[in-house]
Amino acid sequence: MAGSPVFLCALAPLNQFLFDTFGWRGSFFILGAMLLNCCVAGALFRPIGAPPKQIQKQTDKELNVPSKDDITKGGTAEKVNSQVVSLVAGKDQQEKQDCCQKINKFIDLSLFKHRGFLIYLVGNIIMFFGFFAPIVFLAPYAKHLGIDEYSAAFLLSILAIVDMIARPGTGLIANTKWIRPRIQYFFSFSVAFNGVCHLLCPLATGYSGLVVYAVFFGLAFGMVCALLFETLMDLVGAQRFSSAVGLVTIIECCPVLLGPPLGGALVDAFDDYKYMYYVCGAVMLFAGLFLFIMNFYNYRMLEKEEKQRQYKEVEMKNAEDLPKAEEGNIKDKDDEENERPSIEEGDIEKHETKLSQT
Repeated sequence: MAGSPVFLCALAPLNQFLFDTFGWRGSFFILGAMLLNCCVAGALFRPIGAPPKQIQKQTDKELNVPSKDDITKGGTAEKVNSQVVSLVAGKDQQEKQDCCQKINKFIDLSLFKHRGFLIYLVGNIIMFFGFFAPIVFLAPYAKHLGIDEYSAAFLLSILAIVDMIARPGTGLIANTKWIRPRIQYFFSFSVAFNGVCHLLCPLATGYSGLVVYAVFFGLAFGMVCALLFETLMDLVGAQRFSSAVGLVTIIECCPVLLGPPLGGALVDAFDDYKYMYYVCGAVMLFAGLFLFIMNFYNYRMLEKEEKQRQYKEVEMKNAEDLPKAEEGNIKDKDDEENERPSIEEGDIEKHETKLSQT
């Protein structure tokens, strides 16, 4: 994920150059043609391993299962025995079940019953309302303060350079033994850190202050981007991760789409950018506090559930051991009762021998 800031470093001054040379229409055409190369790169992706149809054909050959066309032909249906027909019928039923389960295969709707996933989803929806608007309006805000266009565009390059360094660094810190068990708290801190940066941004009245803001904003932005999907995998696990990413991405499109227009509406309403930064900072800070409190609750509930599970396991083991102990006690009593008569008979024989000697 550290590759996107590399292009953003060059994109900010390039976009300003294209806008000055070709206008906004020509610059959009050029940028759109550049982004079309992503479609070519995506078309070259291939799944790892053999495709499922090829695997199914191999299993059919191993089982000697004929196809449906062979069965429906005139003379072949008589040659097929009852076992092969049952296999084909079972195969048809399996295909029907697979069609019904396709939705759950790609999008696991049972994730909406997952407590940690719901906390993550609600927190991210709140966060994304104020996540992208500060980047969109950073250069216009600098121009509003009287800074030239290329210097204002260079602020995005500074942000991207810091972001590029912050993402792998955050990943290394998150994988340490101190942070990894409680990585949700680290993500909550990074979101709240973004909010604090936006709240302090209006204090910058010159270019040097905006450079300092761009540095800290790039650090906070890189922290969030590095932990965004790492925390999701920590919550739902690797098996349900792809489905969780799909659901989160679909739902998060609405706040991502609405955030910058709402920020622009605030700028138009107050004719100043600082109120937009205040609102975005408050939203991000609220999202970070929400995630921190709810993750604390989630960790407590998980510990409680784990203790209950261990307690139930101990009870089950004790319940299994009790019948064995009772059987062992019964066997010991039976052995003692069997030994007692033999001892008494031996004492009687000894007593009789003593009497005979006397």
